[in-house]
Amino acid sequence: MALCFLTNAIQAADLPQYKPLFNGKDLTGWVNVNTDKDTWYVKDGMLVCTGHPIGVMRTDKQYENFLLHIEWRHMEAGGNSGVFAWSEGTVPEGRRLPKGMEIQMLELDWVNQHKMKDGTLPPIAYVHGELFGANGLITTPDNPRGTRSKSIENRCKGKGQWNVYDVVCVDGTVKLSVNGKFVNGVRNASIKKGYLCLESEGAEIQFRNIQIMELPPGVTTKEQTAPILK
Repeated sequence: MALCFLTNAIQAADLPQYKPLFNGKDLTGWVNVNTDKDTWYVKDGMLVCTGHPIGVMRTDKQYENFLLHIEWRHMEAGGNSGVFAWSEGTVPEGRRLPKGMEIQMLELDWVNQHKMKDGTLPPIAYVHGELFGANGLITTPDNPRGTRSKSIENRCKGKGQWNVYDVVCVDGTVKLSVNGKFVNGVRNASIKKGYLCLESEGAEIQFRNIQIMELPPGVTTKEQTAPILK
């Protein structure tokens, strides 16, 4: 009986486990890329982003196949932010955001504040976890809006309310669950190993409970891997 228990315990320890990407105390594990020293800070166990200037901070290591759990809330109407997966973790000259797979986080009022040239509103699905390759990363969208993929159901909550994203990133495919339901996806990402980045884009956003479960690697070539940064 004791041997059986020990065997089961060892097997359980070998299974993939969620690990925190944010410890709730400081910015250990994160590297500022092109924002100010006070753009990101910790308050009451939350990771707070002021939104200024526009830019990102990245993880200190790369990830390939993984599950990401992240909770976020905008504190300003029309706020803009997001997470980049499989990112190069650097910003090209003349730009403020990196190459990577962006998982969009927009506050619901964004569409009202950014009308089209003809006065009509952008599609509300745009704010609910749109997925797209940014700055040269190429994907095939499940629910095309041009080269981007839009959510098929609107599930995000507005200003001051917490949203939950569960993101599956495996072998160039991304599937996004918004507040408990899968609603979007892309596949055939041209880069499928790189850094995770959090985005600062003009408005305060708060994050908590950021966790990652690393999964076994796939067949990923050098060309499909972001350069390793020192």
